[in-house]
Amino acid sequence: MSRLFGPLRQMGYVVRDIEGAMAHWAKVCGIGPWFYAEKLPLTAFSYRGRRYDGMHASIALANSGDVQIELIQQRCDTPSLYQDFLRAGHEGLQHWSSWPEDYDAIYQRALAAGYEVGQEGDSARGRFVYFLNEGHPGTIIEMADMTPARRRIFDKVREAAIGWDGSDPVRLNWPSPD
Repeated sequence: MSRLFGPLRQMGYVVRDIEGAMAHWAKVCGIGPWFYAEKLPLTAFSYRGRRYDGMHASIALANSGDVQIELIQQRCDTPSLYQDFLRAGHEGLQHWSSWPEDYDAIYQRALAAGYEVGQEGDSARGRFVYFLNEGHPGTIIEMADMTPARRRIFDKVREAAIGWDGSDPVRLNWPSPD
């Protein structure tokens, strides 16, 4: 567990081919089912303090036990930490995420401790932030506000993985937050 951010809840992989990545994780690793959003609906997105509209990222979620795996493929040229990661020659684990309920307090503590915001956004599920303090690929820290809607979606993703028999490996809609 992180002393500042709380428990590690998600591992985020930036990929160039999300469909191929979902197939690999399902067939080779036996992890699924994958809940896929071809375009994650964001209500706000900023990169290094500048707002950008029209961010288009495809996202897929699945669980292995209590750890969620997130696959991300950016499908536009909007500046982002995902683009930075790929341009640096990387593909794969880009971040880990915590999901605190006291998001604002931890956000402020992180800033006070010297963390810098790389990108952040908002959606119907809640806010998220990526801090720039990366030691090596895969150590960017994302923090997502554990809103009731996000909790319901993430709980359903985790529950679907329990006893998953390999059928219906890609589901084209995320679970409803209701």
